[in-house]
Amino acid sequence: MSFETTDGDIDFKNRMESCAFPAPDFNHRAHLRLAYIYLSKNSADRSSELMRETLNRFLIHNGVDPSKYHATLTKAWILAVHHFMVKTKSSSSADEFITRNPEMLDTQIMMTHYSAEVLFSDEARAAFVQPNLDPIPRYGD
Repeated sequence: MSFETTDGDIDFKNRMESCAFPAPDFNHRAHLRLAYIYLSKNSADRSSELMRETLNRFLIHNGVDPSKYHATLTKAWILAVHHFMVKTKSSSSADEFITRNPEMLDTQIMMTHYSAEVLFSDEARAAFVQPNLDPIPRYGD
């Protein structure tokens, strides 16, 4: 498998990590892009850690209540992006990868893996909770 990043991807990651990226522009696609960039160089577990650190720093910097961070959604999306990367096998950039996997743009996809009761619980917000409806495929790190 070969997953490349562009200079634009690296600039985006650096702007996210330094909190220079505009908060209103950090949408679902941007979350997927950052996940892809982290996963292109790291394991799923390490990518989850990096994403957690970056998102929490970004929230605090932008004056957003840190309780908005959702541990289960963050890790579940890392696992989902990783799954699509395994299926895709290679990509030259985050944008190409997302374009080749448009189903990831459906923000409701996690509702096929989790019931609302589980996903939106305080426990799932605080720490990763395994899917209760359909497992997200996992691969060795």
